[in-house]
Amino acid sequence: MDLGLLRHAHAGDPERWDRPDELRPLSEKGRQQAERLSRLLAAAGQELVAVPQVKFVKHGLSHGRTALVPTSLPRLPLRQALATITLPLHLNWSQPDRVFKLSDRDRRARVYEIVLREGTPKDVLTYVDGALLVDLWDSLVLPRALRAAWSDVVDSALAGTP
Repeated sequence: MDLGLLRHAHAGDPERWDRPDELRPLSEKGRQQAERLSRLLAAAGQELVAVPQVKFVKHGLSHGRTALVPTSLPRLPLRQALATITLPLHLNWSQPDRVFKLSDRDRRARVYEIVLREGTPKDVLTYVDGALLVDLWDSLVLPRALRAAWSDVVDSALAGTP
């Protein structure tokens, strides 16, 4: 089971911090809270893992179109990444009841092409696994401007940089 925690622990007075809030470091009290939570989870046979929050940035494409591209590639639970799915109508309006097996590389490539072209940030977070996207990247058929918009985040993942 995955549990998402949005506010980590005590991080001091936000009024005294003039940079983006997500960069505000934990206070000593916050470090103690995080350590206590980690011990409680360990006692319950669980693990505390920090993953980067995926944010989206608007990129201009041709003909006045825009794309929202993540600042880091999302990772999906294995079951979700390889599920059998039916895309919602706003993504797959031409074949509304088509079933895609994401465990099939070619079908997964088609879904990723659709989601990257037409999807919202929620769609990307629901259907696109970053590691599997990187694996497919060179074979995806995408408009040149869209590929360019996504290239930095894909290249960063390949290089192992945030």
